[in-house]
Amino acid sequence: MFNPTFSYFMRTTVLISLKSFIAILLVLAGSAASCKRDGAKTAAVNPASAAAVKAQLNVLRDSVDIKWRNMIESDDQKIGIVRLLLRELKTQPNTDQTQLPGLERANARLLSLRYNQETMANSPLIDKYDAAQDSLLRALYPVAAPNGNAPSASARDFVEGIQQLDAGVVAFRVQYDRAARQYNNYLQLHQAELQSLGGKYAAQKPLPLFTIEIK
Repeated sequence: MFNPTFSYFMRTTVLISLKSFIAILLVLAGSAASCKRDGAKTAAVNPASAAAVKAQLNVLRDSVDIKWRNMIESDDQKIGIVRLLLRELKTQPNTDQTQLPGLERANARLLSLRYNQETMANSPLIDKYDAAQDSLLRALYPVAAPNGNAPSASARDFVEGIQQLDAGVVAFRVQYDRAARQYNNYLQLHQAELQSLGGKYAAQKPLPLFTIEIK
């Protein structure tokens, strides 16, 4: 038998439930929109993100500085071995002693000509340094080992050591360029975070490169 009271109760219950469901959906939608707006604000000035960028930039810069230090230490070693070779040649009676003072001056002058990480942006400085060192070595080898024959075992070892170090110059520059390019790319990609950090991070500029490309 049809019960009007029961039917009314069911319709009322369904209606209340539907209203409650809609209200819940509206609350959830509002919360989601609020979270989205808050997230957008956070992404713009997120201190955690800026701190992560700072840490990664420091890691990349450390890598650049290590590559630079390795390269310069190798060059210093080459200059030092030339000095030792010239000292050894002074003890050899068959060496052309008149050539040694000029070679010593040329070797001592190299450090005053060498570029640094900032001045190498002026590429002629690199060319000038390379030309001075190449000129020294071209003049040195015939004196130290005429016709390939060094006057002593020590002189021969010094000549071979210089040649090995000189052959590694390009590899050191390629490694430096690779690290500096990674640093420059990261710097460009995260300008907003770096500007928010202020200080030295906001003032960071791309590093100059040797621009050596190995195919």
